[in-house]
Amino acid sequence: MKRIVLFLVTNIAVLLVLSLVLTVFGIGRGVSASGINVGQLLVFSAVVGFTGSIVSLLLSKTMAKWSTGARVIDTPANANEAWLVATVRKLADSAHIGMPDVAIYEGEANAFATGAFKNSALVAVSTGLLSSMNQDEIEAVLGHEIAHVANGDMVTLTLIQGVVNTFVVFLARVVGFVVDKVLLRNDNRGPGIGYMVTVFVCELLFGLVASIIVAWFSRQREFRADAGSAKLLGSPMPMQRALRRLGGMAPDALPSSMAAFGIAGGGRSWGALFSTHPPMEQRIAALDQLR
Repeated sequence: MKRIVLFLVTNIAVLLVLSLVLTVFGIGRGVSASGINVGQLLVFSAVVGFTGSIVSLLLSKTMAKWSTGARVIDTPANANEAWLVATVRKLADSAHIGMPDVAIYEGEANAFATGAFKNSALVAVSTGLLSSMNQDEIEAVLGHEIAHVANGDMVTLTLIQGVVNTFVVFLARVVGFVVDKVLLRNDNRGPGIGYMVTVFVCELLFGLVASIIVAWFSRQREFRADAGSAKLLGSPMPMQRALRRLGGMAPDALPSSMAAFGIAGGGRSWGALFSTHPPMEQRIAALDQLR
């Protein structure tokens, strides 16, 4: 979960700060006393929307290491670390991607992969996962993370996040204009304080809806990564065993900005809408179809 939560939090922070600063200074927002310039507002919204997601992507490895305290293995210190690096290398070669950085961090059972580029990614596993699984199960989890990298999930997530950010920024300003001019009857030369407050509140509210869309995509990519692990290992059974073992544990609570990038997770009821991972039983059942 670590990588997605960190990605989303960084994205939202950049989006809100950049949006607020540009709104306060009235730079290219496409809204004036005379009305809304749709073309200008769309360009402004796209610039703000994609800046947040792209910055999040470029900072993903650095933020992941910082937030988890992950230690990159430069030179294996023991046989277990040597096996871990060798296994990641084998899986990366099979997936036709460059060798990722391999890291270990302290925590309960979980793992994640992140990075802006396929050939310079980061794969990290927790000490809890290493101590609670056998090598076949760990290899299946590593295959899952390598599949995320090979599928280009981080880049795709960035594009989706940029698109929904664009609509969040655009719609928030349309609503802000209506509130300012129609409800508050502001007849000044430009948008007033009512506009700014409304835009900020709407960006938060619409951002929640956008998070549901991004979470849905994240759940779909978990199924694809599980299938990718099964393909790399030649069988879905190791991944199923790993998921069953994870299902009986309390997964590591990754930072909110990283949640969607972990191996474990899954919500229920209303929380399922915002969950970045499907329930374990659904993932195991999906793997049954590959046998």
